[in-house]
Amino acid sequence: MLLSAIKHQFLEVLKPLYGAEEALSLFYLSTEELLGMGKIDIALNPNQQLSADQTTLLNAYKERLENWEPIQYIIGKTYFYGSDFRVTPNTLIPRPETEALVDWMVNDLQGEKATILDIGTGTGCIAISLAKHLPEAKVHALDVSEKALQVAKENAKSNEIQVEFIQQDILGTAILPGQFDVVVSNPPYVRNQEKLEMRPNVLEYEPGTALFVSDHDPLLFYKKIAQLCIQNTTKQLYFEINEYLGEEMRKMLQDLGGKDIEIKEDFRGKQRMLKVNFE
Repeated sequence: MLLSAIKHQFLEVLKPLYGAEEALSLFYLSTEELLGMGKIDIALNPNQQLSADQTTLLNAYKERLENWEPIQYIIGKTYFYGSDFRVTPNTLIPRPETEALVDWMVNDLQGEKATILDIGTGTGCIAISLAKHLPEAKVHALDVSEKALQVAKENAKSNEIQVEFIQQDILGTAILPGQFDVVVSNPPYVRNQEKLEMRPNVLEYEPGTALFVSDHDPLLFYKKIAQLCIQNTTKQLYFEINEYLGEEMRKMLQDLGGKDIEIKEDFRGKQRMLKVNFE
């Protein structure tokens, strides 16, 4: 089959689901992974003849995407803040808004010999990126999931970065596992009522325990982490937050004694990041 023909089939099937721009992006990600051909290569070689095996593999990707399986899980990796990260269905897929949180921290903490803890590390993308770009810092990462931590450890090894990993349930924690200057967390924050706004590729494939909280107590993780930080005499705390709950977060942290609370918007103009001081 000609490359142009398989491209046409891909877009014909995926455009109604994802829209034209995202469908095209999914096609290029698939060809890059399976054929080693990017957007420019395909534009220059539209009449390249694909082998039967290549056609079969691309059709398999197309069918999995048609069933809303995330492309990151299909190819087993994603790109985050300048590095490749392995992802599996045991980990959330790192997102651009989390890159913005990391960038905020990197700019704030450049040159500091801070001891940092990442709570709910998942793939390890936050912790590993901080350790890479803040070489004077000492970074620890915690997660309740043994399977997620295994992925994070593999990512640290493949990126040649040193991070200390800890398996622990933060909600069942009485005291943080060490003394930390800075804590960061992207905890579960999506309320069940918000599921209607989400696509099947998130709802059906990504780990729900890392995404969802009950409607009646959506700040459960944030409050627990903040209380542990106060007990730990942590100086600074960074969060990725629910775009709808910024002011609720501000009030909760103020009630706990937080100071200089700053909320930032992501590239879409949504309130998604928060910083608070405890000194």
